[in-house]
Amino acid sequence: MAKVKMTIPQCKEMKGKTEKFTMITAYDVLLASVIEKTPIEMILVGDSLGMTVLGYNSTVPVTMDDIIHHTKPVVKGAPNTFIVGDMPFGSYNASVEDAIRNANRIMKEGGADAIKLEGGKNVAHIVEAMVNGGIPVMGHIGLTPQTAGQLGGFKVQGKDAEAAKQLIEDAKALEKAGVFAIVVECVPAPVAKLITEELSIPTMGIGAGPYCDAQVLVTQDLLGMFDRFVPKMVKQYAQLNKQMVDALNSFYQETQDGVFPGPEHSFGMKEEDLKRLY
Repeated sequence: MAKVKMTIPQCKEMKGKTEKFTMITAYDVLLASVIEKTPIEMILVGDSLGMTVLGYNSTVPVTMDDIIHHTKPVVKGAPNTFIVGDMPFGSYNASVEDAIRNANRIMKEGGADAIKLEGGKNVAHIVEAMVNGGIPVMGHIGLTPQTAGQLGGFKVQGKDAEAAKQLIEDAKALEKAGVFAIVVECVPAPVAKLITEELSIPTMGIGAGPYCDAQVLVTQDLLGMFDRFVPKMVKQYAQLNKQMVDALNSFYQETQDGVFPGPEHSFGMKEEDLKRLY
């Protein structure tokens, strides 16, 4: 059966169902085309590309042009998968006008189906303005990588009662502002469960336990491509980094040994034409 793109109403209908849905990251047409062959419903063109693709130490340096540049090929590679474009640091914290303008760019120039931004009550007014302007918005609370410095680094959030209550309040504020789903990152599973139960929209967990309505992972982590470190929240379903290194080593060695290219990888010509060259 051909894949059909999930709609926002269908996403909302997944709330509270036994069947979970999924979202993973992609930043290029090749990986997007692979995801298109799977039942995974959503792709996030995340600012995580700053660390996994561009080599930065954080997501902060990622620009609007970076996000748009990487969203375009993902849309081409996965036309029947719902595409979410991340709002990078600095694209929505100056003014509501800037936020709407930049969100419009991700959708108009990049071709995304929706945008995602980080924050809770502090960004609710921005979310409300975006939604009123016709922009579908996904929220993101808990560990927010763009402001990880304020949070003391890449650490679990909501570990005590007061912090957990704040997360619940943030989630409710985002729901009231009009987000259609909320990413909940790096919070204790019981807290994510409470957040999920308090909301009428889906929660999408990454390092938030099994109780969310959906699960999210960075594809390079999931496939074992990014090997500098493996976060506790990640399950590696493959170890492609090792396989790629092994393949490249084999190519190098076969070239040295004269095994590659063999006759099956080479092109010939007619004997009479060859003789005319001598």
